[in-house]
Amino acid sequence: MDDKRDSMTPSERSLRARVASHTSWANTTDRAGRTAKARQAALARFERQVDPEGVLAPAERARRAVSARQAYFAGLALKSVRARRARAT
Repeated sequence: MDDKRDSMTPSERSLRARVASHTSWANTTDRAGRTAKARQAALARFERQVDPEGVLAPAERARRAVSARQAYFAGLALKSVRARRARAT
């Protein structure tokens, strides 16, 4: 590691990373295109979850995948609420 990184606090490293991220997105022309592969992979994950054998009709598999995705993110929101509550006490 270089000396500059060793002398940075975790907070400073986080800020530096945030600056780099915002700079990168500011220079991105096609934002949806940049994340398209990741979004497709995430949807495919939920489709495999609801139809591991691949027997459902595509429309039904897609409908169930949307519900599985919503359940996943609702679960994350619930965990977040509980974590914030625990930190507050």
